[in-house]
Amino acid sequence: MARVSLILGSESDRELGDKAEAILKDFGVEHEYEVFSAHRNPQALKDHIEASESDVFIAVAGLSAALPGFIAAHTLKPVIGVPKDAKLGGLDSLLSIVQMPTGVPVACVGIDNARNAALLAIEILALSDDGLKEKLVEYRRKRAVRT
Repeated sequence: MARVSLILGSESDRELGDKAEAILKDFGVEHEYEVFSAHRNPQALKDHIEASESDVFIAVAGLSAALPGFIAAHTLKPVIGVPKDAKLGGLDSLLSIVQMPTGVPVACVGIDNARNAALLAIEILALSDDGLKEKLVEYRRKRAVRT
């Protein structure tokens, strides 16, 4: 069963999605990886969200970046938005994700920082998974040695 649902707003977001997926794979986190447009096919996206057994959603989106908010509107599970630098240096996407209305929160990582989105999803899962927690401790220890 997938624990994380990684959703791209467009096939053009694949490069960022692949970076998040690489982290999820490195940690051995089961995940699903899909492309759905909140604008072009909202019903299929809604159906996917409602059917998903994942514990956390990661949504990569540029321009209007409606995808993370759309997902958050259809689930009570954590949603992490990854703003993509598509126009305006990615600030348009960033602001669209972080300015969600009260009651429909979306966590947001830095522009194009899909790796941090995957790590945040893993941190959320590690709250109830000691094996993942140990992997995170080791990951951070190794990163600290490199800097």
